[in-house]
Amino acid sequence: MANLVLTLDDPESDVGRGRRFLTEVSVVLRSRVALIGLAVIAFWVLVAIFAPLIAPHDPLAQDASAMNQGPSALYPLGTDHLGRDVLSRLVHGSRTILVLAPLAVLCSVALGTILGLSAGYLGGLMDEVVMRVLDAIMAFPTILLYLIIISAIGPSAVNVVIAITFVGAPGAARLVRSLTLDICTREYIHAAETRGEHPLYIMFVEILPNARGPLIVDSMLQVGYAVFAIGTLGFLGLGLPPPNPDWGRMISEARSFIWTYPLGMLWPAVAISSLVVALNLFADGLREETTRYQ
Repeated sequence: MANLVLTLDDPESDVGRGRRFLTEVSVVLRSRVALIGLAVIAFWVLVAIFAPLIAPHDPLAQDASAMNQGPSALYPLGTDHLGRDVLSRLVHGSRTILVLAPLAVLCSVALGTILGLSAGYLGGLMDEVVMRVLDAIMAFPTILLYLIIISAIGPSAVNVVIAITFVGAPGAARLVRSLTLDICTREYIHAAETRGEHPLYIMFVEILPNARGPLIVDSMLQVGYAVFAIGTLGFLGLGLPPPNPDWGRMISEARSFIWTYPLGMLWPAVAISSLVVALNLFADGLREETTRYQ
């Protein structure tokens, strides 16, 4: 009986981890702001998953007799300058942006975490070299870095991920470094060092799990920034090459007809705005609730 009680109370047991997970979920559900953001995110995720079922037409199919046409029974959101169905392109474009943005942020956070942990825990020359290089990168305007990288390696889905990873890694690294410097003062870190644990074990087993809260919140914000960056690159013609459905490129292509058919710009702009706002709402609500219950 004593062993059973110990197992239930042990935070490292499966039961303890499950209980901790349910507690974290319940904390998030208390935030109305986070729930609103989560609902909009879930909507776009479902749209992306069921895109072939939702889209009424082929997103690449052109209809010369229905160019810049307003909403109708055949084309619920109208058509673009080539007669392509706007709704179908919006739906399929959500797949692109919901794959590239999280993937790019995951890569940037992974790279920034490695650099931040190394600089914060090892310190000394490692800290100076890493942080000075990252400071130099952050000194450049973000949009200028995107333009330089994409212009150098060419527009494609992979290169967009590479550009966002390179630009986003310094911010993640600075956050992880600051968290690492704080966590390194805790007694359990000194205990691990006294036991003779390897620095990699201390960084990734002792420090990183205790820094996950702020890192997760920051990652959600970074996904919103990545969505906006992908839209910006598409608008500038540096995103996915045509004729792939790209929300940013849809806005760029429709701007020439803004006075005669403004709806062509409206729908993709609303899509980008709603997703970015939802991600920020979810991150803000998550941060407020986690801070309140610390």
